[in-house]
Amino acid sequence: MLAATLPPPIFAPPAPLKIVVEKHPDGYVAYPLGLARGVIVGQGDSYDEALANVRSAIAFHVETFGPESLAAVDDSPVLEAFVADAAVSA
Repeated sequence: MLAATLPPPIFAPPAPLKIVVEKHPDGYVAYPLGLARGVIVGQGDSYDEALANVRSAIAFHVETFGPESLAAVDDSPVLEAFVADAAVSA
């Protein structure tokens, strides 16, 4: 009798990805925070278009490099992200 072959385990990030969406004069740019390797970016004329494009780029990244490519830096996911103003003196 042959032993059953189990499919490889499915990688699941420990938490949903945090996506930054920036508004620029010529459109929107979106990217996930905290990836250990690689850069994934989406852009569009609207917030929704940029978010849809980065989701598509993330899916392509996973198809190309495997789901473990979304591992967070040191397996420590970004829990929250903040934006702050900071003055820099010259």
